[in-house]
Amino acid sequence: MTFLKHPVLSVFFLFATLQFGIAQSNTLFENEEVRVLKLAETYKKLAPITVTASYSSRSAGGKNDFYSEGDYWWPNPEDPNGPYFRRDGLTNPDNFTAHREAMIRFSQISGGLGSAYLISGKEEYAEALIPHLQAWFIASDTRMNPNLLYGQAIKGVVTGRGIGIIDTIHLMEVAKAVTAIESSKSLAPDDLKKIKAWFSDYLNWIYTHPYGIAERDNGNNHSVCWAMQSAVFAELVGNQEVLDYCREMYKTKLLPDQMAADGSFPLELARTKPYGYSLFTLDAMTTICQVLSTPTHNLFEFTADNGRSIGLGISFLVPFVKDKSPWPYPKDVMYWEEWPVRHPFLLFGGLAFDKANYLTLWKELDGNFDNPEVVRNMPIRFPLLWVDRE
Repeated sequence: MTFLKHPVLSVFFLFATLQFGIAQSNTLFENEEVRVLKLAETYKKLAPITVTASYSSRSAGGKNDFYSEGDYWWPNPEDPNGPYFRRDGLTNPDNFTAHREAMIRFSQISGGLGSAYLISGKEEYAEALIPHLQAWFIASDTRMNPNLLYGQAIKGVVTGRGIGIIDTIHLMEVAKAVTAIESSKSLAPDDLKKIKAWFSDYLNWIYTHPYGIAERDNGNNHSVCWAMQSAVFAELVGNQEVLDYCREMYKTKLLPDQMAADGSFPLELARTKPYGYSLFTLDAMTTICQVLSTPTHNLFEFTADNGRSIGLGISFLVPFVKDKSPWPYPKDVMYWEEWPVRHPFLLFGGLAFDKANYLTLWKELDGNFDNPEVVRNMPIRFPLLWVDRE
């Protein structure tokens, strides 16, 4: 920014600029604050529900193990008791989803209460969140084991897969909420230490276990989501090695390998739900930029050697968020009508690039979506946890 040379005018200009920025920020989030506080009043009355509240006989794990099943795998009509087979893009409604639903519920409660604490500073919101954190991460009878050995299993094929690690993107806003209430007097230091130890153990598992390595190297949105959640968990526990690794992975693998010259994601366009997967992947990549950017490593401004950049990706997709009718690719086989919603790439990109049109579009879109498929693919539901409003 270049300031006017006259000292009085310079001070006036600086003050006016700062006031405009504050007013713009307040306007941007005023509706979100109302939404958060309303939700928090409901969330603070809810009791914890963890993985131990339900169990599937198809799980090879124990009561403390998270279990889910591959979304697009179905019974074979010619062999009903045999191995499942894949129908890409078509979700099997008879899958076991209770653990995923419990985790999403936990994420929503954490995001809402953590955001409410940030807004108000009221201890009641932090105090209401703590029993959920204790139940999921500390209490031996109810805690989730810090691994995903049994995620996205396939009946008759495999008891768990690295691809299942994508389910824990819904712990990102839990981690963010922990950071939000870290200074609260309601959070005992020993509890905070144990919560961070759980995240550290889980981060180490997805960073070193063969399932984690397979997910990291998957090559499409799964690799992006591995880096995204690894970065968020590493940020919480202060693991600089993982933060550096994810930043380099974004710059040398994810961005240049997955984005085309026009800003699209060919691997997602080849799927049976190209629109939804494109939105999902851009959200995840932009979130990586939001989490891992520093004054010396601004990933929003980074351009790969082949010309790919996150700005290019946002520019490609924004017109189809405004109006998806000209979408030049096949319509999604399911949930075409449910997209788009209030996508974080519009918020993060709008703030990073000072694009008022992105921010306006973000505000206009639905932030109270409740379709289960949309919720499952929108792990960032509480933006106040992710941005600096100062």
